[in-house]
Amino acid sequence: MARTLPAFEKNLSPAASTLEQLGRLVRNRRAESRLRIDDAASLSGVSSDVLSRLENGKPVTADKLIKVLESLGLSILVVPKADIPAIEAALAQRSPSEGR
Repeated sequence: MARTLPAFEKNLSPAASTLEQLGRLVRNRRAESRLRIDDAASLSGVSSDVLSRLENGKPVTADKLIKVLESLGLSILVVPKADIPAIEAALAQRSPSEGR
């Protein structure tokens, strides 16, 4: 059976304070990149099971998380929670040409 791509959510907040939110961000980036889970896992150097666990909010090791994020062009930025609204507002104001 062919695997379908997840739907891309255009205005998803980049803030993640739970594993579920982090997994949603990873899945959304994979959807934006139009990658099937097995292709994204291969590109990341992790198993499909690891990527699935991450996308479903389950714990994975930090080294595997970093591999997945790097392969999808994502990064972690640790900031105080109080700064998140200002950061999200700044991100919303950037032009489309500034991209991801």
